Amino acid sequence: MSLRIEQHISLQPFNSLALPAYAEYFCSVTDKQQLLAALDYAREHQLEVTPLGGGSNLVLAGDLSGLVIYLNIKGFSYSVADDSVEVTFAAGESWHQGVLTTLQRGWYGLENLSLIPGNMGAAPIQNIGAYGVELADLFVSLRAVEIATGKTCEFDKAACQFAYRDSLFKNAARDRYIILDISLRLSTNPVVNISYPALQAAVAEAGLEADLSPEAVSQLVCQIRQTKLPDPAVTPNAGSFFKNPVIADSAVAELHNQYPEMPTYPQPQQLSKIPAAWLIDQCGFKGVRRGSLGVHKHQALVLVNYQTDGGGTGEQLLALAEELRDAVWQRFAIRLEIEPRVYGQAELADGSL
Repeated sequence: MSLRIEQHISLQPFNSLALPAYAEYFCSVTDKQQLLAALDYAREHQLEVTPLGGGSNLVLAGDLSGLVIYLNIKGFSYSVADDSVEVTFAAGESWHQGVLTTLQRGWYGLENLSLIPGNMGAAPIQNIGAYGVELADLFVSLRAVEIATGKTCEFDKAACQFAYRDSLFKNAARDRYIILDISLRLSTNPVVNISYPALQAAVAEAGLEADLSPEAVSQLVCQIRQTKLPDPAVTPNAGSFFKNPVIADSAVAELHNQYPEMPTYPQPQQLSKIPAAWLIDQCGFKGVRRGSLGVHKHQALVLVNYQTDGGGTGEQLLALAEELRDAVWQRFAIRLEIEPRVYGQAELADGSL
């Protein structure tokens, strides 16, 4: 199929917040050859390139100049060895559908990451994680195309420099590569991980301690997420809007003197993680609305677009986010960092606006 380049295309259907924005140039690619052709076109016409996947972890603060490439590359392959299987997913595959596919085939490890929105290609950029498991725990390698040259490169786990909600592709390699596919190593043995407290509680409440399967863990994770997070198809949102801050234990001890009920989770190197949702909730923002935009009534970590009067803009959403960040800073002296990538407006290195 030949590549089709279009002009002035609405990106509202391509972002889970349903924010209005337009691409100066736009194309959808379904294989590597089309991607390379799109990059050739961008170089020939000296256009900036913005790759777009599931659109679940971005904020469109304005129109995008240059060429927006929608990655619609599908497919997966696998190889089995002893008690493990290495699965390779194309970048355009749905993350959650991939989780379901592996469970159906008896390949385990992804169940704690069920119902995370977005596509496979974005998962390593963010090093997605939930309920005690991170992508890095299962990651083998990825292939990516260098935007400037069209060269295909391979990155193993070490090269990706994974950290909490972070990777090489958010730092030194930011905007340099477009991910083609990712490879994960899963187990054929049905061993489960319920180390995360909320998941342990859900298992106990369901009475599944004696007979707990990876499939049951996936179902419980889906139930937990559905009770805490709104469905983007019903109420547009980008999931968790802020990272959970990680601060020194000494600072946590001082905060506990004033807020003994503050939940914390120990981390390596004398650090602790504090739920950003708790901090925002303490500042009284749960359920707050600013026109069409607001903080979800059940989960303070999620900013939503109610679209009741035609939908809010990215700039308005970021203004609300900054209002929350300022309130948390004033009360707790903790600077929240925005988790989604902001496009169409300058963004500071710490994720501030």
